[in-house]
Amino acid sequence: MTSWYSNSPARQWVTAAPPADTRAFHEALDGYAPTELVHLPSLAAELGVGHVVVKQENDRFGLPAFKFLGASHAVARALEESPGSTVVAATDGNHGRAVARMAARLGAPARIFVPSSITVAAQQAITGEGAQLTVLDIPYDDVVQYARVVAQTEGGILVQDSAWPGYERIPGWIVDGYSTLFHEADTQLAALGLSADLVTVPTGVGALAVAAVDHYRRGSGTSIVVVEPDGAACVLASLEAGEPVEVPTGMTIMNGLNCGVVSPGAWPPMRDGVDAAITVSDAQSRQAVLDLRALGVDSGPCGAASLAAARALCSSAQRRDDAGLTASSVLLLLSTEGLAANPM
Repeated sequence: MTSWYSNSPARQWVTAAPPADTRAFHEALDGYAPTELVHLPSLAAELGVGHVVVKQENDRFGLPAFKFLGASHAVARALEESPGSTVVAATDGNHGRAVARMAARLGAPARIFVPSSITVAAQQAITGEGAQLTVLDIPYDDVVQYARVVAQTEGGILVQDSAWPGYERIPGWIVDGYSTLFHEADTQLAALGLSADLVTVPTGVGALAVAAVDHYRRGSGTSIVVVEPDGAACVLASLEAGEPVEVPTGMTIMNGLNCGVVSPGAWPPMRDGVDAAITVSDAQSRQAVLDLRALGVDSGPCGAASLAAARALCSSAQRRDDAGLTASSVLLLLSTEGLAANPM
């Protein structure tokens, strides 16, 4: 069952965060190229809007997800301050692999901690980057705390996309790294003579959503809709409660979104700057994967959640009105991973 939360004042709220633009950093790295923006008129017709475009993050620096943008920026800055240190991270897949790859690029060791729920293929992908992997039979949010303790007691730099009091700088560098994705999308849309009226953001603990808020809440009027699995909707529950709340999590094909706690550092900008939150089921995500594949878009379950969310949104007159959609609206769907990042 789809759940929906709307916050109509968000479109008029303006962020106080300084503008971030890490394109020059990423452009200087070997292997940089903007990911593809795919224009899909058939989906626009289905959804009753003017245009649907998909930002396809299936090949970012040779990795099948967007995470390298944030991880590379944060690892590089952290190692500038502490050269030769071991880089530590918790992950449910793509973040840890990206951290491990950037650490290897810079000649630093990496220790990555994962919950036992992630696939063997995802574990092998992380060890394939040269990292030391530890699998823990506990939920992802507990894995984050475990990695935090290891970094504090055994030495190392924790590079995590969750922020909490006293740990804000490195997660902030990760959020800044994601700005490249949005600047690319702006440039690619402008080449089509378009700008985004609404963007769907697959959301776990909130780092990418904060990057969207930082980018769009500067008077653009773009609606930001965060998307979560119906079995791990910590952001929607927190927005409804008006404060961060923890929700139980289980199994979902949207592994990268399977988070039960909003990052404390992400909460204030999401509370004030997100227009709406919506949940989607595994079945909806799976169908979206298949339909995007038929249209030539390589998307895994987390990335395809954007299309599943757009369908659920556009099928309801009330949700369309809440989001400010019209027959001429431009929808930007963030497909945050390819299927290789998270096979169904």
